[in-house]
Amino acid sequence: MATNKPPVEELDELIERCAGIDVGQAELVVCARFPDRTGGHTKQVATFGTTTPDLLALSDWLSSLSVTHVAMEPTGVYWKPIYYALEADFEVMLVNARHVKHVPGRKTDTIGAAWLALLLSRGLLRPSFVPPKPIRELRDLTRYRKALTKERTSEVNRIHKTLEDAGIKLSSVASDAMGASGRDMTRALIEGVADPLAMAELARGKLRGKLPQLEKALTGRFREHHAFLLERMLAHVDDLEADIAALTERIEAATAPFEAQRLLLESIPGVGRRSAEVILAEIGADMGVFPTGGHLASWGGMCAVSGA
Repeated sequence: MATNKPPVEELDELIERCAGIDVGQAELVVCARFPDRTGGHTKQVATFGTTTPDLLALSDWLSSLSVTHVAMEPTGVYWKPIYYALEADFEVMLVNARHVKHVPGRKTDTIGAAWLALLLSRGLLRPSFVPPKPIRELRDLTRYRKALTKERTSEVNRIHKTLEDAGIKLSSVASDAMGASGRDMTRALIEGVADPLAMAELARGKLRGKLPQLEKALTGRFREHHAFLLERMLAHVDDLEADIAALTERIEAATAPFEAQRLLLESIPGVGRRSAEVILAEIGADMGVFPTGGHLASWGGMCAVSGA
């Protein structure tokens, strides 16, 4: 459909000194755009590696050209070290590749970095939300904790399957077979205790009211093969729980500066401390970066907002 919008090349220059970066795993193509002596604009294209010394050289090169703004598209995780190396000295813009693709006027022989620099100079790029460093670090912690929690769940399921393979029906009687009583009984099995009644006597609290059921559940075909597997599975679960506890302690320290926001989130029905920590890690503590609640929901993938 025809529009009355002028071509990109005819729009006013809003940012005089800027650069576009075409991000690769091992190589960056960078195009810097700046005023020339004739009153127009010229560009310089350079190639850099992606190691830290290369990125420091890139920063120095951009500084030597008095570049103020830099734009790049996210490519896997390869954009991150570039962004982190430049964010202190330049206005770095991470842009949505879909938005860039839909801007009309790019010639087929125009390199990606040069097109990004041109669009940036004309004010046609919108930055994606990149949280500040404290929130990024909190996000690393909460996501790693989530991964370890899932791994623990998988290992606990393996323990249940191994016990079932041995004919031990502990999970049918104990609501939490990985609770203190369940672990004591499982360790007794590993250590070679063969008397179901003796193992049932390890029950604590309310579980002691189920001694007859426990005695039956702990009667099986438990062999040294099962003991070998369960010993390693339990050790793995113990290690995972220790790591999760360490991460939780670190997360609590990292969220301390945002205690007011965390408590506000916890006031939402159904949102506990851990959920509040994750929400903070994912969207940050400053809602001013989202124009409306709809934009926030769109950024989180919960809905689509026109123009978001």
